[in-house]
Amino acid sequence: MRTPASSATLSFDEHAEQSRLAQRQADKWLISGSILIGTAALGIFGLPLFLRGVWLLRRAHLNGLSVRPMIVTLIGYLVIIDAAINTVGWALDLIGSHTLLARVLLNGWGHMFDAGYFWHFNELWIGGAAGPGEKAMEVGMILTVFTMRIAAAIGFLQMKRWGQQWMIVTCWMGVLIWVLYVFNMTMFADVRFAGTIFPVVGWWLYDIFYITPFLAIPYLHTVNREIFTD
Repeated sequence: MRTPASSATLSFDEHAEQSRLAQRQADKWLISGSILIGTAALGIFGLPLFLRGVWLLRRAHLNGLSVRPMIVTLIGYLVIIDAAINTVGWALDLIGSHTLLARVLLNGWGHMFDAGYFWHFNELWIGGAAGPGEKAMEVGMILTVFTMRIAAAIGFLQMKRWGQQWMIVTCWMGVLIWVLYVFNMTMFADVRFAGTIFPVVGWWLYDIFYITPFLAIPYLHTVNREIFTD
């Protein structure tokens, strides 16, 4: 991709074309990185790709091209990554098995942080984690919140007004998820943290990431809606 020294030397059509190509190039890297990170297991390979996409977008901004605002890009893709990780992990547990992948991602997670994924694993009629309330949260949130958040984030990244509106809705639903999950974990601490390697520290390490909806809500409510199209 040719990078102009200054966008001021370009005609309107050239500027629009350069901006479109720059956005497309950055999105290729961002999407590739997000897909890998969203699988959880391949996240370490996806992070460099994602950061490369952020760098390309940043360079386009510095070159004066009309590309998507950085804050929109970061919120949109991070919401997709968060929703994908939760969807993949919980979908795997929903039909829990003793495969190598399940032992590493689920039982290993249970041994390190959350004993609900280690305690009586695969002893329920549906299989997977036997932690109190876990199956209800998995079914409810996979079929509603996380899939809705991925759809909303896609529209948000396309700068669609419905995407921005549904991002607000699903972020508030994310607040509900955080309160529900943290309360569940705390109420059943005798099951969740018994014998884990990182009990209290682990609780903070992964529950803190569920606060991301809180961080996005102020921006989503105050951003100029005119930058999003119908």
